[in-house]
Order: sequence, then structure tokens, then C-alpha cells
Amino acid sequence: MTDLAAVVRDLMPTVRADLERLVRIPSIAFPGYPPEPVADAAQATVGILTAAGAPAELLEVPGAPPAVWAQIDGPPDAPTVLMYAHYDVQPAGDPEAWDSPPYEPTERAGRLYGRGTADDKCGVAVISGALRAFGGQPPVTVKIVIEGEEETGGGTFMSYVAEHPDRFAADVVVVADGGNWKVGEPTLTTTLRGLCVVDVVVETLEGPAHSGLYGGAAPDALIALSRMLATLHDEQGDVAVEGLARSTWEGRPVQDEVLRASGRVLDGVSLIGSGSLAERLYTRPSITAIGMDVPGTAGATNAIVPRATARLSARLAPQEDPSRAQQAIIDHLLRVAPWGVRVTCTPGETASGAVLAADGPGADAARRAMARAYGKEAVAVGSGGAIPLCVTLAQVLPDADIVLWGACDDAAQIHAANESVDLGDLERATLAQALLLTELASSA
Repeated sequence: MTDLAAVVRDLMPTVRADLERLVRIPSIAFPGYPPEPVADAAQATVGILTAAGAPAELLEVPGAPPAVWAQIDGPPDAPTVLMYAHYDVQPAGDPEAWDSPPYEPTERAGRLYGRGTADDKCGVAVISGALRAFGGQPPVTVKIVIEGEEETGGGTFMSYVAEHPDRFAADVVVVADGGNWKVGEPTLTTTLRGLCVVDVVVETLEGPAHSGLYGGAAPDALIALSRMLATLHDEQGDVAVEGLARSTWEGRPVQDEVLRASGRVLDGVSLIGSGSLAERLYTRPSITAIGMDVPGTAGATNAIVPRATARLSARLAPQEDPSRAQQAIIDHLLRVAPWGVRVTCTPGETASGAVLAADGPGADAARRAMARAYGKEAVAVGSGGAIPLCVTLAQVLPDADIVLWGACDDAAQIHAANESVDLGDLERATLAQALLLTELASSA
């Protein structure tokens, strides 16, 4: 342990340089952005892994950016570990919202700032650092896949995995796209909520009508839609749609003050729902109106609104069937529509949740590795966010333990301005990744 920790410590300037190299590339795979930086990031990832001792190559994925693939064979009886991260990133958004340029990695107070520092180019750096710790010869068979379209939610790479299960077969899958609940606090994510989206359109009139001449008799579509949306939750704020799955949570609890601070809840505003905060966040459904198409206040006229649209995003219990939940929400909206208004519901994106390795040899080895790297026992948390690839891997590799962890933390501000990673946790995560391989090798 002492030798490996010292090796990783000496490697950290190289690990950081690998991360900074990737952060400088605006590898945004969304439509409308130039494809060249995505290709550049893929090539840079090949170079980083090759320098770490892995014979990396581009893996062409039809209809999607290339993935990066490498395999290092270990001793004949050693277990196989599949390591995953992604090199694509979210758009930076308004550059004025950043305290330093988003694609110029900048250190402040022990954190490295820049788009992708936490989500998920640090995952690539952690994997390369773990390989470097063994001089490119880890004590187990290692497969590495670095994806190029995770942020877009396109699903093309997931289909590729499902169609080529033998390529990705492993005893343990390590997904370096998670993080710690707080800096220095080792954390395994053991559940993921699912997702479904519904667009609802309410129509009442053929066109706008003067509110003075027809108001009080002709129904307003925005008011009707608002009444419908209000029925999605009860007085406590719990989801009121019948039939949606719920489950209990036995991992680390969530503290009220921590949630309020990390969620930037305004003073005096109550948290919603009943039961433990962890269950509300990890194992129960939530419904959010993430967008509406209605007249804006600028230039508003005294007219009854004839048409209003809302997009609803529901997070679902890990075991929920997202298509079934989507239909339950649609049925609810149709049932509560007032005044005979016309309602059109269109199902959108879905993603299944997952229950990941909470026990088993892979999870046990991960806990031992984190305890040694961080100097304290790991805790289990859930995630309200969906990682669809984890679900695909769980389906095609039913006997594999899936370990979800990473160098991210509650201050990382992923997908927002001033994204960052704590450099101390980057080192600890790299050490944990390396120690996991020794733990798996010794327990084989």
C-alpha cells in the first residue's frame, strides 16, 4: 500500500497533465457543434492511454463519435475488469458566467476548474493514472472503453454494447463517472433512478380571444394546464400519480442542511415531500416541469391563451419500468383535465434505473480499496441522475459487479459554470482505482 500510494503521488503531475490536455479540447458531441474537437479528444485519449501502457485504438461506433478501446491481458487465472469513462462534455454555456475560461484549466484553492474536469475527463485521467501505477502491467486483465456521446443521450453506444456483449464481458465493471458525496468522503453509488419525459399540450380556442369580451366564459389554456400540473403533487409535495414504484433506502442518510446548501434552496423555502430525504432523492419518483411554451410577459396582451405546452421530466425509482411510468403520467393528465379542454400528450425520452453492486466480491473489493486510499470507510449513496450505460451493462453482463465511483464531489458543479475537481480527491480516486486491481487480484 505504501509503495503504491507513493507511486501514485509521484505520478500526479502526469495525471493532471493528462486531464488538462483533455479539458483544453471542447469535445461537445451535440448536434450543431463542430465534430473536429470531438475527434481530437478521441485521438488525445488514445495517446494518453497508449502512454500509460495500454494499446489503445479508436472503436468505430456507427452513427456516433468513436469510442476508445484498449485491452491488457493479465495472468491466465486473473479476473477481468472493464473500466469506463467518457471524453465528451456538456456545452460551456455563457462564458461570462465562468470565473476563468472554460477550456483553460485553472487551479484555485486546490481545485482544477474547466469544462470536463469532473464530468468526466477526470475519469480518463484516473484510469490512465492507475495503469501508470503498474507500469502498464496491471495484475488483472483490464479492458478499457472511453465513450464519446454520453452527454448527448443518443444511445448509439449503448446499442453497440448490447450488440457486442462478448467484447465487454468482465467480472467487474468500474464506471468512473460518479463521485463522493463530499470531498475526502469515499462513496459508492449503488442505485440510479430512471427517467421519462412527457410533453403535454392543452388547447381551448382556435386563436386568442379578448379577455374583456370572453373572459369568465371562454377557458384559458394556460390556466387549465396549470390546474393539471398542480395535481401531480399532493399538499406535502409527494408525487400524486397513482401506481408509480417506490422503495426504501438503507444507505447513507442525507442531511437537511447539506441538501439545502448544495441545492442552493432559498432561505424560508421548505423542502417538499415526506419520508427520509435519501428516499425522496434516490428511490422515489419526482416530477418537474422543465419547460413551458406560453406567451411571455414582454409584449403580453389582454387575450385568453388558446394553447399552452409543458414538458415534464420524471425521475423514477430504480426498479421502475419507465414506459409504464410514462403511461401512468399521461393517464393522470388526461383524467384531471378540466372543462373538456383538448389534451395531447407525447411521450419523450426514457431511461431505466438500476441497482448496482451493493455487495459481492467487486463491491467488497472496492470498499477495501477506498478505505485504504481515503483512510476511512466508504458509504453508499444513490443517484437521482440516470446513467443509461450502467443499465445496459447490467443487462448484458448480469453476473458482473458494477462499481460506480469517481473523483467528483458536491462542489463540482457539473453541467454548470465553474465546473471543477478537487485535486486531492483526484489523487485518492486514482489510488483507489489502482488498489481495486490489487484487491481483485489477491482475492481471485
